[in-house]
Amino acid sequence: MKLQSMTGFARASAQFAGAQIAWEVKSVNGKSADGRFRLPPGFERIEPVTRQRLQKTFARGNFQATLTLTRPAIQVQPVVNEAFLKDLAGLAKRLQEQFGAAPASADGLLALRGVLDIPEAVESEEGRAALDVAILAVFDTALSDLEAARQREGEALGALLSSHLDQMEALTLKAEADPSREVESIRRKLAEQVSLLLDAAAGLDEARLHAEAAFLATKADIREEIDRLKTHVASGRALLAAGGAVGRKLDFLAQEFNRESNTLCSKSNAASVTAIGLELKAVVDQFREQVQNLE
Repeated sequence: MKLQSMTGFARASAQFAGAQIAWEVKSVNGKSADGRFRLPPGFERIEPVTRQRLQKTFARGNFQATLTLTRPAIQVQPVVNEAFLKDLAGLAKRLQEQFGAAPASADGLLALRGVLDIPEAVESEEGRAALDVAILAVFDTALSDLEAARQREGEALGALLSSHLDQMEALTLKAEADPSREVESIRRKLAEQVSLLLDAAAGLDEARLHAEAAFLATKADIREEIDRLKTHVASGRALLAAGGAVGRKLDFLAQEFNRESNTLCSKSNAASVTAIGLELKAVVDQFREQVQNLE
């Protein structure tokens, strides 16, 4: 499966029986697949189906789908009540002859209630069903195009996240190889600290002081943090390689990276390791920021 970004846009259109059908679908970041639909009056009936298809195609994102439908008006035949019109015309003529009334005009007579009837355009059930099928087919095309657009951006995001993982791995190895972690360096530093304390207070128990110093040295060891960071890097690469909707898992992994980099800084007993830890934190922040855009 391919990685997908949660942002994208697609437009699809087609003609059907003289009608122009057009869908525009766009998506932005979201915790789940949530859609808002803008449909012409009378087409609310297709929303449940479109929503179901959208949620079947995508795992996460806020979506907005707009349907534009342009179609020719249905031609209807006016119906004239000829008997009624004839009666009215006769009445108008008598009024003209007897009372000198103005002669009646054709448009005046046709405007009278009950003379002319224009039936309401009624779409057949079969025609409506066929149009719905065509509209949904165009919607499926728009979803497919949107998925392709999100995958293209997801590929770019994957490359960026992979480079962040490479940086984190390099910094982890740099911390592991730092001279301050060598046994001789640790021994020398502990000896200097113990010597300073003994010189400052001659009454201190030397054996107890050595034991406490050894305990603090063990507590300051970052071996476990380095091992976990290596494991997290491997997990991140495996998730990117697997593809699909891995955004939530990578976000959780970013939190673990952040926790280990914080601990690395707090346990560090050398300025060089602290600097590595701070640089690692900056890369982790960049990694987590980009993960937010991933499905």
